[in-house]
Formats: sequence, structure tokens, C-alpha cells
Amino acid sequence: MQKSEITDVFFDLDHTLWDFDKNSALAFERVFKKHKIELPLLDFLKVYEPINLNYWKKYREDRVSKEQLRRGRLTETFDCFKLKFPLEIIDSVAHCYIEELPLDNHLFNGAVEILDYLSPNYKLHIITNGFEEVQHLKLQNSGIKKYFNTITTSEEVGLKKPHPVIFKTALMKAMVSSEKSVMIGDSLEADILGAQKAGMYTLFFNYRNETVSVPHFAISELSEIKEHL
Repeated sequence: MQKSEITDVFFDLDHTLWDFDKNSALAFERVFKKHKIELPLLDFLKVYEPINLNYWKKYREDRVSKEQLRRGRLTETFDCFKLKFPLEIIDSVAHCYIEELPLDNHLFNGAVEILDYLSPNYKLHIITNGFEEVQHLKLQNSGIKKYFNTITTSEEVGLKKPHPVIFKTALMKAMVSSEKSVMIGDSLEADILGAQKAGMYTLFFNYRNETVSVPHFAISELSEIKEHL
């Protein structure tokens, strides 16, 4: 990847710029209070987070619907604590969580600084599998929407990363070729392998320090993007 070749930089949003885990924990804290759920938040999150990631994988692969994701990740987590709630309570908790989630907007360390660094020299874009109604709020409320020329969501396209069509749609909206573009994201499967199949350069945000065998450029801090662009 040569700096001189790149004109456009595409970012994932959740777990890449927007600190999903921190914001999600704050949202659940309020949701539990509103619904009087007596469960230690840290205990809940420890169980919920891997279940949630698994449901998102199923969602990417079209094995569950949006509604099944929202219900299933909660029901399975509560089951681990031997807690049973009627479906209307599960739906109420799920809906409340989606409303609360964009209210806190903590970003990863260095997010604004790297966007300030990149924006004078590159066109910036978002490609996200997140839900349409929530992702735009996250970008707006966190103050970073102004940096991005285009925002492409899986709900808008009707297909999810890593499907190459979502990347090709984003490239068409940005009016740029894949050879002049780089995708930056935290998911090796959805962001990196998907973008590579679409012919894009990639930069893996490996903040979890995963051990992977796929050839790729990787960073563990957003500030390290400066070493590549």
C-alpha cells in the first residue's frame, strides 16, 4: 500500500472509531434502572458481550433477523442467570437499549485526532453493519459526522459486510476505485477479508490483540494509522 496511491479512506464505526463496549455499558446501566432489573451490570456484560458478538456473526450471515438478534442476545444472557422475562419485557428492554445507546458517545483514543490528520488529504467514508437509525445518530451525537463524505449501511444496501456488494456500493457512492481506497476496521472477517475481496487495501484495527494468520497490515492504536497514510 503506497500513500501516493490512496485517495479515499473507509472506516468501520462500532469498535473502530465509536467505543461500542463503553457506550453499551452506560446504556445498559440506565436500561436496568428503568426496568428494575436486579443484576450486577459487570456480571451481565461479561456474559452478554460474547453472546452479542455471536449474534452479530449470525446476522451478517443472514441466519437471524434484526428482531431475532435484538431478542436472542438478551434472552440467552438472562437464561445464563436463570432469569426469565415475558417476551414483551424482552422487547421493551431491547427497544429501550436502542434508544439509550446513541446518548453516550465515547470514541476510541485518538479518533478525532486521526480524523483531523486524515481529512485534509483524503476523502473519508463510513461502511457499517449497524442499524440505520442508530448509526447516523452515533455519528451526529459524537461530533464526527462532519468528517465523512459518504455513509453506507448494510440496511441501506440490503447486504452486510463481508459481502463484496456493500463495499462496491460504498465505492460507487464515493466515486472512487478500489485500487485507490483503504478499509480500516476491527473485524478480520467483516472488514478486512470483505474489503480485500472487493479489491481494496486494508488496515486491521487489532485492538483486541487477536492472533491471526491472514496477511494484512495491522495497528493496535488509531494513532498508528499515521505510519501507513
